[in-house]
Amino acid sequence: MKMDYPEGATPLDPDEMEGLKFRHITTRGELDHLEQANIQDGIAWLSRSREKDILTEVFVCKLHERLFGEVWNWAGSFRRTGKNIGVDPITISVELRILLDDMRYWVEHGTYPELEAAIRFHHRLVFIHPFPNGNGRHARIMADAVLQKIYGKALIDWAGGHDLQAMNERRKDYIAALRAADRSDYDPLFKFAGL
Repeated sequence: MKMDYPEGATPLDPDEMEGLKFRHITTRGELDHLEQANIQDGIAWLSRSREKDILTEVFVCKLHERLFGEVWNWAGSFRRTGKNIGVDPITISVELRILLDDMRYWVEHGTYPELEAAIRFHHRLVFIHPFPNGNGRHARIMADAVLQKIYGKALIDWAGGHDLQAMNERRKDYIAALRAADRSDYDPLFKFAGL
C-alpha cells in the first residue's frame, strides 16, 4: 500500500504495515475510513466503560486496542521501533508510568485547573508516543476521558469543525502547538484546546 502521511503523522515501518488486518486496503483514504469506524466503536466502548482507574498502563493500552484493534494486529502494544517522534522504545513503559503518576498527583493536589491538566497530559502522552500509530487520536481521546471520567467536565473540541487527520490549517496549528509544548511553551496548545 502506498501511504502518504499528513504532516506530523508517524510513518509505519514495513513490519508494522504487516499488522494491517485488511489486505485489500490500497489507499490512505480507505485506511482512514476503517480506522475511523473502529475509533467510533472504541469511543462507544469508552462511554459505557465502568473502569474506575483510567490512569493505568493497562487502561491506556486497552483503550488503544479498542480504538484500533479491528484494523491493526499490534493495537494496544507498545512500539518496538524508533520513530520521527517519541521517546526511545525501551523507555516507553517507564515514561508512561511517570506521566500517569504525575496525572494522579495533579488530580489529588489540584496542581492545575482541570482543562490545563488534561491538555498537559495529552501533550506528554503524544510526546512519549507509545504506539506504532494512532498516538495523537488516542491521546486526545485519553485526555477527554480524563476530563469526563475524573473531573466530570466537558470534552475538548480538538477538531474545531475540521478533520485533524487531513492536512489543513487546523492540523497545522495543532502540530505547531504540540511542537511549541515540546519546548515548554504550552500557550499555543492551551489556546488551540480552548483554554
